[in-house]
Amino acid sequence: MARIMIVDDAEFMRMVIKDILLKHGHEVVAEAARGEEAIFKYLEVRPDIVLMDIIMPDMEGTETLQRLLNMDPEAKVVMCSSLGQQSVVTKSIKIGAQDFIVKPFEPSRILDVIARIADQNN
Repeated sequence: MARIMIVDDAEFMRMVIKDILLKHGHEVVAEAARGEEAIFKYLEVRPDIVLMDIIMPDMEGTETLQRLLNMDPEAKVVMCSSLGQQSVVTKSIKIGAQDFIVKPFEPSRILDVIARIADQNN
């Protein structure tokens, strides 16, 4: 079981991801709709893994990722992107994202990525 924070400006997407995670025994310790909010909540709850959308209104996911890693180089962040954003995905991996999930996604993809990162942490 992993302690996870979900960062996505779409409430529906947060709800879908949260439902998948809870059904499979993970704990959702925080949710955020914007990058700035994500940084504050991350520092508050220190999740095992962050699932973060790339496109957000106040601060791009890549900038949020960079700021999180500057504060905590051990942060485990998985970026979520829509199809056709390959250059942003590549940039995210270069910055330090652990992995990425392409939307629309299969629930098994989220669970596989989380299981792999959680196993690396143990």
